[in-house]
Amino acid sequence: MPSTQPAGSPASLISTPTHSGSVRPRLDSVDLLRGLVMVIMALDHTRDFFSKDLSFDPTDLSRTYPALFLTRWITHYCAPVFMFLAGTGAFLSTTRGKTQKGLSWFLLTRGIWLVVLELTWVRCFGWQFNFDYHFSVGAVIWALGWSMIALAGLVFFPLPIVTAFGVVMIVTHNFFDSIPPERWGSWGWLWQILHTGGPIDLGDGVRFIAAYPLIPWIGVMAAGYGFGSLLLRESAERRRCLFLLGAGLTLLFVLLRGTNLYGDPAPWTSQKDALFTFFSILNCHKYPPSLSYLLMTLGPALMVLSLLDRGTPRWLQPILVFGRVPLFYYVLHLPLIHALSVIVAYLRHGRADWLFGNSGVSSGAPSDFGFGLPIVYLVWFGVVLSLYPVCHWFAEVKRRHPCAWLSYL
Repeated sequence: MPSTQPAGSPASLISTPTHSGSVRPRLDSVDLLRGLVMVIMALDHTRDFFSKDLSFDPTDLSRTYPALFLTRWITHYCAPVFMFLAGTGAFLSTTRGKTQKGLSWFLLTRGIWLVVLELTWVRCFGWQFNFDYHFSVGAVIWALGWSMIALAGLVFFPLPIVTAFGVVMIVTHNFFDSIPPERWGSWGWLWQILHTGGPIDLGDGVRFIAAYPLIPWIGVMAAGYGFGSLLLRESAERRRCLFLLGAGLTLLFVLLRGTNLYGDPAPWTSQKDALFTFFSILNCHKYPPSLSYLLMTLGPALMVLSLLDRGTPRWLQPILVFGRVPLFYYVLHLPLIHALSVIVAYLRHGRADWLFGNSGVSSGAPSDFGFGLPIVYLVWFGVVLSLYPVCHWFAEVKRRHPCAWLSYL
């Protein structure tokens, strides 16, 4: 019987049988990489609430120190990998029985749900601990939601077009760095949401921070969707392709960043010593993520994925749990870290009012609040360890009861 799938659609690419004859199993390597970046992400958020060095940007080379810079830098891998693998997961869902229309509807509805979640639960019970909507932030879950909404439309196009759309957006968006929001006139707020980011004055003292501009995050998810087709290949060929692609992206980063030719609005410069000059090279622009930033993070991540695809070591098995329930983990870890910070503040200072405001964790805090990195790392370890049982429970619930609504968490 001839195929009823359109040429270039995900389903039309599935030609090899699976062990069940119809549905491909989840790839542990994808879940494991996702789980690793979720664990690393919690380190950055623990630092946000427990570090004594919150009065300056940890990547400010005039004030930072090596351990602090690297603690922040390693977490740069989280958002790009998470966004990229969200696209990959969308593609792979079509190999487990989801139709094109079903996938589009899921992406649309889950995207809307994520935007709402960012502006409600994540804002009120994660970052701010208040209901004062004079201040809100559109961060990673916001960008993830809007990227899914965009992908909901893109999935109706042939896979090469979706992939090309994502790659072109990633590669070319830095050409528009010099266009300020003011050039858009009364529509400047839209350009901030799409590309430049920053605070948007909504009137009557209400401000919205577009922390994660949607360009090129939409492109990252679209590229991840196209990348999913590589994972359908035979395991040895798949690992080789993953490693070569990752190595190629990394080499391209070295070329572009090393020459300051293109790809980042902030060229690297010579610093006080060789180590800090190396840090300047690594210190790529994240908001929005530059081409160099994405090459620097996604390239090595794909090489790591090729290694993880050889099998999950026993000591990494627990990380799979977080990779299978990433959103559930996310919506729990922020309130937990924030609540622990409040408890510590009350125990040490008898107050924690600054942790319930809209001015940032460091604004209004006692001068001796916060800890060095050893304590930050210890709290981080405790947070991840304490979340494991509940995440394991929820992962088992999803496995035993594959209800549609559970897929939204």
